[in-house]
Amino acid sequence: MNEKKEFFSISRNLNKINIDWSEKMIVKQREIPLVILKLEAFLRRLPPHHPKIPLIKEEISKRKAGFKGETSLDFPLGFLNDKRYYILHHLRLPDANRYFQMDTLILSLKFALILEVENISGILHFDTIYNQLFRNKDGEESVFPCPIVQVNRQENQLKKWFADNDFGQLPIFSKVVITNPHTGIKSIPPNVNINQKVIHKEVLPSKIIQIETNISEKQISEKQLKKSIRLLKRASVKSGSSILDRFQINKEDLATGVFCPNCNLLPMIRVKRTWHCKECRRNCKEAHINAIKDYSLIFGTMITNRELRSFLQIESITVATRILNSMELPHTGGYKNRKYELMSIDDKNKGI
Repeated sequence: MNEKKEFFSISRNLNKINIDWSEKMIVKQREIPLVILKLEAFLRRLPPHHPKIPLIKEEISKRKAGFKGETSLDFPLGFLNDKRYYILHHLRLPDANRYFQMDTLILSLKFALILEVENISGILHFDTIYNQLFRNKDGEESVFPCPIVQVNRQENQLKKWFADNDFGQLPIFSKVVITNPHTGIKSIPPNVNINQKVIHKEVLPSKIIQIETNISEKQISEKQLKKSIRLLKRASVKSGSSILDRFQINKEDLATGVFCPNCNLLPMIRVKRTWHCKECRRNCKEAHINAIKDYSLIFGTMITNRELRSFLQIESITVATRILNSMELPHTGGYKNRKYELMSIDDKNKGI
């Protein structure tokens, strides 16, 4: 199975896996990271020989590997008591004028546990003096930011968030979880305590039980815990960072138009309330949906009639209005300066 097919196989089965063993325990589901969807939309719209394409492909590959590592935690987490623990994936919380993101947060009446997931192969050397991570693989050495520093920072940020939101005095712990069972873990200099912070995923359940056993009393009530979970879910926001700005690519470099869902020709043409492909002669009424999704991922979640016409390569204001109205999107402003909200596009694309 190639990388792309394997990734989408994981994605399709994600919700089924969660429901099978932890319907009550997982209170915020894991989703395909928005940055992956943004990068893939970006890649689709770049000219085939654009100089930034290798860089973008490398970033997509790294992100997918990380996501694959996160999904591999589902099995060991499935051994936890679903009446005792609550799991929230991909939390992104405000911290003053910035945000911090956690791969997974586990909550109980006694403690909170942050998991930073690393899907890295080879032999890992954690430099506890200079706070770096060295990876030796196939005779080559690479240097990464130290995930221990990251989770320690997340502990402090979550502690502050708890205090600001009257979460109570819930102790916070963190672990760096290595998902590849063949990855070696060493420390520089030898540090016997590193095995309390950096672990393989197979020992995660036992480490969680160890934390539970070492805390004798409940720190918050069930009512407080459930209220706090609701607060965390409401406060979590998706990243709004611009892919254009990050890779320093001009908007004019990106291809516009509607892809043919059959042969991938760009662009299709609008003919009598449908989209027609000049190459394979197929028609598709909903072909614009994926194009509008690309627009929202690349340029943001608000669009005007003029912007829609430009991106879909249509001239008629009436046709553009009909398309937008058929999607039943929320909107603001009057007729001439109306803006449509694309955040709910996945829920509005049925029956068009």
